[in-house]
Amino acid sequence: MLSREDNELLCKVGPGTPTGALMRQYWIPALMSSELPEKDGAPVRVRLLGENLVAFRATSGKIGLIQNHCPHRGASLFFGRNEEEGIRCVYHGWKFDCEGACVDMPSEPAESNFKSKVRATAYPCVERNDIIWTYMGPRRPPPPLPDIEPNMLPHGEYQVQKVLRECNWFQGLEGDIDTSHLGFLHLGAVKPEQTRPGTFDYYNVSDRAPKYEVVDTEFGTSYGAYRPAEADTYYWRIAHFLFPCFTMIPTGLLGMQVLVRAWVPIDDHHVMFWSIAAPRSRVGTGAAGGASGLSASGRPVAAAGSRAGGFEFLPDTSDWTGKFRLTQNKDNDYLIDRESQRAESYTGIAGIHQQDQAVTESMGPIYDRSQEHLGTSDAMVIRTRRRVINAARALRDAGAIPPGVDDPAVYRYRSGGVILPRDADWREATKGLRRAFVEAPPEQIAR
Repeated sequence: MLSREDNELLCKVGPGTPTGALMRQYWIPALMSSELPEKDGAPVRVRLLGENLVAFRATSGKIGLIQNHCPHRGASLFFGRNEEEGIRCVYHGWKFDCEGACVDMPSEPAESNFKSKVRATAYPCVERNDIIWTYMGPRRPPPPLPDIEPNMLPHGEYQVQKVLRECNWFQGLEGDIDTSHLGFLHLGAVKPEQTRPGTFDYYNVSDRAPKYEVVDTEFGTSYGAYRPAEADTYYWRIAHFLFPCFTMIPTGLLGMQVLVRAWVPIDDHHVMFWSIAAPRSRVGTGAAGGASGLSASGRPVAAAGSRAGGFEFLPDTSDWTGKFRLTQNKDNDYLIDRESQRAESYTGIAGIHQQDQAVTESMGPIYDRSQEHLGTSDAMVIRTRRRVINAARALRDAGAIPPGVDDPAVYRYRSGGVILPRDADWREATKGLRRAFVEAPPEQIAR
């Protein structure tokens, strides 16, 4: 368990907090490109790391991400006119460019140089493969973007999804690095005889208590969770946490799966889940546990309001948390079907992602981790919490640059499942399979 002091340090991400400062050392996903479809189009509200911001696509196509309140008298720039490479406040006509410089003050005398003395807070943005990344930290120039493999593939080979979750960012992230819940929350109603022998799902439900090896890495933390496969082998699920808020889950074949997820804090009580994946890589011998948008019957959810990937969404609103909200949510108990829960479904909640959302949101906006009772299956959660807390403190107390900030190549990894001899060293045996931007070996493709 964590002390209440450490719990607060881990969870709070607003300006002036240690973990907020840690987050601001990195580029983070801010918007999909599709959220700003037009040059000189309508601005949109964006909340990130507890800050209210306004985003716009300028005449040149460049992205602006600027403070919500006009530096003049505080009117919201959401209502501004996006025109001629800047956003103009409709209150008095002050205009700001994408860098936050005031470029026009029509309400001031023509001879005044006052505009050269006023700036709005603005954050640099880079658009890469349908994701708008932003850097909210102090360094100029900013560090390089991370080498996130699925975000660097050719167009048409990747898919991007977003889903809002109403809880603290680390509650959501912890679900991704907790492999033991797979055999209960998602596969609890599945019996071994209902699966095909020799598949990952078969091994998962035949032994729901894997053993763990957890290590610190140059990018964050990794785990190898293993359980018996055949007489002389183990089935390993190998996955990662990567600073500051990325995860790689082990649902596909190690060496083939190209998938990165991000848990981007909106504020202390809301997180935006991102999935960036190469759909062609999601093959293997049982891929349970992915946020695939499947119904309880295994069929993709498809309904009015759905976005790519099968999630069903409520209509968008223009407020700070008004997008990417699932129709299954806490206000309707995630449409739980108690009859289905008794007869065929462990949870009665359709959809793997929705099951995860239900349990992490049910903990409350920020769970008091001083009340926990952790076991051996929580080894990765414990290690990752401590890694983040230590990095945040080292930055605060000694100015130590956290892992991965200046080395984008440390993100060149993959996760997934693999069968290994029981006497194998999992880290050494999977060194090549965990490497990104390489072709999968023939023996993996054949599985």
